[in-house]
Amino acid sequence: MGMTMTQKILAAAAGLDKVEAGQLIEADLDLVLGNDITSPVAIHEMEKMTVNTVFDKNKVALVMDHFIPNKDIKSAQHCKCVREFACKHEITNYFDVGEMGIEHALLPEKGLTVAGDVIIGADSHTCTYGALGAFSTGVGSTDMAAGMATGKAWFKVPSAIKFNIVGKPSKWVSGKDVILHIIGMIGVDGALYKSMEFVGEGIHNLSMDDRFTIANMAIEAGGKNGIFPVDDVAMAYMKEHSKRSWKVFEADEDAVYDEEYTIDLSTLRPTVAFPHLPENTKTVDEITEEVKIDQVVIGSCTNGRIDDLRIAAEIFADHKVKKGIRCIVIPATQNIYLQAMEEGLLKIFIEAGAVVSTPTCGPCLGGYMGILAEQERCVSTTNRNFVGRMGHVESEIYLASPAVAAASAVTGKISSPEELEF
Repeated sequence: MGMTMTQKILAAAAGLDKVEAGQLIEADLDLVLGNDITSPVAIHEMEKMTVNTVFDKNKVALVMDHFIPNKDIKSAQHCKCVREFACKHEITNYFDVGEMGIEHALLPEKGLTVAGDVIIGADSHTCTYGALGAFSTGVGSTDMAAGMATGKAWFKVPSAIKFNIVGKPSKWVSGKDVILHIIGMIGVDGALYKSMEFVGEGIHNLSMDDRFTIANMAIEAGGKNGIFPVDDVAMAYMKEHSKRSWKVFEADEDAVYDEEYTIDLSTLRPTVAFPHLPENTKTVDEITEEVKIDQVVIGSCTNGRIDDLRIAAEIFADHKVKKGIRCIVIPATQNIYLQAMEEGLLKIFIEAGAVVSTPTCGPCLGGYMGILAEQERCVSTTNRNFVGRMGHVESEIYLASPAVAAASAVTGKISSPEELEF
């Protein structure tokens, strides 16, 4: 019985020839990640241990991204805690105001995540790096503390689901529509503690930004991780961004999967997740009622990359944000911000009536930069639409792609770009 791609990576990290689903292993870590919300808890836990410092100052990444620049005294105290820890232990990869970005866009951009890595992060969307062929998963702050101290983590080897991606998506269909379609199909617990393994010739029609988006939301289906094969597109990305060597793992032909699905990209339509779960999906063709909105957010660790901004700008170049609609655009990193500025995208957003923010996760988790009031509705390119996620418990969040989000900002209601005139 063969191993899946994920199982091969974990076996190598554990120094074993073979692992199987359900097996408990201790694996070496290539990177341990924390942010300004989760790191202080880990730091306080680590202080209770007998270790004097982190296992490797080059293999810990601390990214201040949720409440940066600080929104209040509490967030300032959190960042001060992490800043002092990073200074004390000479953490190489500490990112603060001026050089920060949203963690799951920043680390690949900085070349800190490559194929074959085993990565844990005290943030549930750490599964993003599977887009590059790494095993990456979210953990609690206590596990982060143990990882920083020892460079190791315990895992139960996950079983897997295979998603065979075929075909080519039509215009206005992106990685966000792919993963929303999958979550709508299998449910928010459809991949519970399983590896979501994406294969097939259709992957060549997905950009790296599409793949990051899909892997990012594996957790929204309950997945332990999401992972893509390492093809020419992934290798080109890593060559551009990283000086590290990487290792390519491939699933065995006789690898065992719990389920297998085929996703034909050519049949997908722009998709929206209605409140209050990511599985509550409808295509734009299935939305029969008029859903008026108050706000649009384009950004986050899911959809704040340059492809996302280009798609939104293509719509805003010919259309304005509807009067009375608040549209917030958030580039995911400083480099993406700069690139968008050099390409003239920021000018397009501002002239269309949107506001552009410094990189932050703020609105996604109801932190700041876009809190919703009672009865307000938001179309967001973020990854969760739980009750109260972005503000008042009686507000509503509709998850969508940057294309649908931008089109909705123009019309003031949930809309497909196909409804607009170009």
